[in-house]
Order: sequence, then C-alpha cells, then structure tokens
Amino acid sequence: MSPTLYFLTGPTASGKTALSLRLAMELDAEIISCDSLQIYEGMDIGTAKPTSDELSAVVHHGIGVFPVNRGVSVHDFSLLASAAVEDIHNRGKSVLVTGGSGFYLKSFLEPIIDDIVISRETRSVVNSLYENSGLASVVARLQELNPNGVGGLDIQNPRRVIRALERCLQSGDSVLQLRANLATLPEPYAGIEKRLCVIQREDNTLRKRIEQRTREMLNAGLVEEVRELITLGLLDNKSASASIGYRETIAFINGTLESELDETINLHTWQLVRKQRKWFRKELSNSRAVNLDFFAEPSLKHVFG
Repeated sequence: MSPTLYFLTGPTASGKTALSLRLAMELDAEIISCDSLQIYEGMDIGTAKPTSDELSAVVHHGIGVFPVNRGVSVHDFSLLASAAVEDIHNRGKSVLVTGGSGFYLKSFLEPIIDDIVISRETRSVVNSLYENSGLASVVARLQELNPNGVGGLDIQNPRRVIRALERCLQSGDSVLQLRANLATLPEPYAGIEKRLCVIQREDNTLRKRIEQRTREMLNAGLVEEVRELITLGLLDNKSASASIGYRETIAFINGTLESELDETINLHTWQLVRKQRKWFRKELSNSRAVNLDFFAEPSLKHVFG
C-alpha cells in the first residue's frame, strides 16, 4: 500500500490531542506535531502540550525540540517534518500530522519555502525598524514597497510582517511576485496521498472548552512556567512571547495587564479561533469536516473517509 499523510487540524481547544491519540493507535501511526509553540522546550502548560503519558502512548515528533530563546522558522519546521515523514514511512508506519498552525500545515500541502537567504544586514535593518518605531512603521515600509497590495497578509502579526519585509528587501520583489514565484515550485510530498480533516465545534461548546482550559492552565502553574521561561530567554523570542496565553501572562507579571488574566486569555483565544476558522475555510475548503459535538468518538471513516 502506498504511503499516506493524514492530517487532523482544527481550532484551539477543539479536542485535537485526544482524538489524534485514538486515531494514531488505529492507524498504527506516529504523530508529527504541527504546532508552532509546542516545538519549544518548556512551553508546556500554556500550549496544552501532550502529557508524558500521552507522549508515551504514541510516538510524537516536533515537540520540545528547540530552546525557547531561539526563533523557529517554517523552513526549520519543514526540514524537521520531512525527515520525520521519511523515517516513519521507512519503518512501515503511518504519519498523522496534528495541530493548528496554519503555515506549518501549509508546508505539507504547497510550496511556501524558496531559496531566498536573508542577510544579517537586512535582518538587522528590519529588526531595528521594528524595535525603534514599532509594527506600524514596518507595515508602512512594507506597503511602500507593495503599492499593489500584500495579498491578504495579516498585517497585525509582527512575525509575518517582519518576514515579508525582509524578503521584499532581500529579493527586490513584491509580496505578490514572491507568491507567484512560489507557485512555480514543485508540490511537497508529491506522489503521497494526503487526507485532511478539520475538527469543528459549536460556538457555545468551544467557548466553554476555552474557559475550562484556561482555568486548568492557571491552576497547573502557567504564571510560574512563564516566570521560568523568561529566565531562559522567552522575551528574546518575539513570536513565542507574543503568543496567546504567554503575552497576557507576561503583562500580568509586569503589572501592565488592565483586566483579569483568565478573562483576557479567554477573549484573545476566542479571537484566535475566529481567525483560525476563517483560514481553514479559505485554505482547506476541500477537506473533510467533523463536528465533535455530534460525533464524540468519530470513526476513521468519519474522519478520513
């Protein structure tokens, strides 16, 4: 039988971990984590990282790989994932990719990485602009270089804007041209069947699950985890320190949070869910969908057809 890549994704707190463990056992699969935060060492509580028992039950790849003070790019993840896929398939196992990080997921489905190398000088220029003048100035510079638009780039996401400006400056091309260039590259994992499923939940259910998860994180010691991560260089990692759960807790520790910590995390998590849903509808419109409010334990057939 030819190898297959199975993908299970969905919004934050929708129940991916529990379902992925059961499906992995049924598929005789190992899991590749498609989570841009669980890939860091020590970011455990705030990312709802699988427990030690869950990690023992099914072999996982891509969890706790990099130190928290080191930024991880999609290219870094792609290299890790491709090595894992080859290793798992060579041992006769199936691969189940699980997580909700859009660009990590997209790296399996279409070309998103090219050979542009960002020089130290370019990176320094962009970082200095961001550090000294803020995100608005980086966005303004990017828009100046892209009079025809940036193609739906999330201009509120510092990491995405910074990376886009670096690539435009380095290559001399616009965001739209860079995307057109990518479209000419070969499809990743060509010849391997891909089956995707997006988990869904009703709004009321998902809000309650978010609130419950936040309570559990705080009770498990999220504040203490963040204090420890700060000593390990969390604040040097712009992407990780700006992630939901961590940025609010950092503000709480610094005394700059203007509302209750749990309420703020819940609000921002729900805002993330709305963005994730929009992304799934746009980018994974042809995938299967399973509403776990109606199928508490969907079969393999329900999930992957």
